[in-house]
Amino acid sequence: MPISGMTGFARVEGAHGAWTWAVEARSVNGRNLETRFRGPPSFETLERATREGSQARFQRGQLTVNVQAKRAETSGETQVNVAVLERYLRAGDPYVATGMVAKPTLDGLLALKGVIEAREDEDNADERALVEAAMTLSIAQALDGLKTARLEEGAALDPVLHGAVDRIEALTAQAEAEAAGQPAVLKERFARRMTELLGEAASEERVVQEAAAQAVKADVREELDRLVSHVAGARALLTGEGASGRRLDFLSQEFMRESNTLCSKSALTSLTAIGLELKAVIEQFREQVQNVE
Repeated sequence: MPISGMTGFARVEGAHGAWTWAVEARSVNGRNLETRFRGPPSFETLERATREGSQARFQRGQLTVNVQAKRAETSGETQVNVAVLERYLRAGDPYVATGMVAKPTLDGLLALKGVIEAREDEDNADERALVEAAMTLSIAQALDGLKTARLEEGAALDPVLHGAVDRIEALTAQAEAEAAGQPAVLKERFARRMTELLGEAASEERVVQEAAAQAVKADVREELDRLVSHVAGARALLTGEGASGRRLDFLSQEFMRESNTLCSKSALTSLTAIGLELKAVIEQFREQVQNVE
């Protein structure tokens, strides 16, 4: 199953009867699924449909769904708002009486704001339900478009993530090859240290402690084995079913933990260099994983 990103955008327009609308759905990265909805008043079921649709399609990300709707002017009756008209007349009477202005004309009065009102026809219950159902369908289409956009982002991320895992695997193999020469180097250092300790008349307990410390430092087999195991785990997650972002994020932390320990145990400059490069690649992998659902 292809991986999915968490960033995307989709827009769907629709119309039914006197109504037209546009649905915009967008999402950004988020640790959990969070859906925000904004829509026209009195369409109560749209928000619930949006949340249910989001939960059915996504597992992570911050989603915003916006429905902008407009009802076209109908052939409803028009009427004169007498109260508004009278307020205009009273306000102008003093100026007309003193001759400062001419008497208002009918066309001028009717053009004043609020004097003419259009009484729109109300949707009946059946028509309202049809409009709401059509808007709900548009929301579903927008969410499908958003899912497609997120899958496209995932397709772009896929080679980047696989490339990082391949690089981690290659560096792990290099580290294993370098680590093979570490015991000999540490043995030589131990021999020198023993000479120093014996010259100080060191106790047998001190010698044993020094030997144990050197032995622990020489053994990086466990860290290398875990890195190999994590590489296999990362590949399985990148090609597996379902959202893998959280698990990949956790795996990137485990990658970093093992590379840090590898560097701390390194007794060779070459092995330390490989460990540092490994950490850099793991950090790049972790940054890209933040975009995966």
